[in-house]
Amino acid sequence: MTTSHPTEPLAPAGAGLVAALDIVLPPWVDDEVRAAGTVLPDVEDRMRLALRLAARNHLEGSGGPFAAVVADPTTGQIHAAGVNLVLATGLSTMHAEVTALSFAQTRLGSWDLSAAGRPIELVVNWRPCVMCYGAVMWSGVQALTIAGEGNEVETLTGFDEGPMRDDWAQQFEHRGITVRTDILRDEALAVFAEYGNRNDVVVYNARRSSTTTAP
Repeated sequence: MTTSHPTEPLAPAGAGLVAALDIVLPPWVDDEVRAAGTVLPDVEDRMRLALRLAARNHLEGSGGPFAAVVADPTTGQIHAAGVNLVLATGLSTMHAEVTALSFAQTRLGSWDLSAAGRPIELVVNWRPCVMCYGAVMWSGVQALTIAGEGNEVETLTGFDEGPMRDDWAQQFEHRGITVRTDILRDEALAVFAEYGNRNDVVVYNARRSSTTTAP
């Protein structure tokens, strides 16, 4: 496992501003969703889909072993799926939760998923990082289902998940977001271990994180 950073030079200061972004999911994501079934009433089946997407994502070279699924927890209807696209897009914000939520909001026509008129759940193959913590909180979902929490993901993959507050789950609950954890935890850890055992992966922590000690 190596920590790496882009080697391409930044655009010169005089270059024109970028006025549009084109974020596209790899076609195989839709293939995996269709193969699993677009209606998955069992929460473990929804997590299995997230795990399959996460396991394939790093092999496809799109980003790290992370995936998320947005669904109706009552019916099991899958509204959207997302994978980590940091490497594919060159954008540090393109974590799985952000991509899945963005595609769900586009499909359902609202930045506030609670306006959908029915329950909306986000299923993720681990606890969100500090950035995605905020993204989930402001998305309008009413439920967060995760495979697990803890520093195992950092130990196994080398990624920096950021300074998450100890009462993160209570903060979600306070805002009406139900948290459910330990859904296929061991299977999730196996995906992270597979990633960490590779010797050709890119751990895309920002430059400063490798030289600066957090307070």
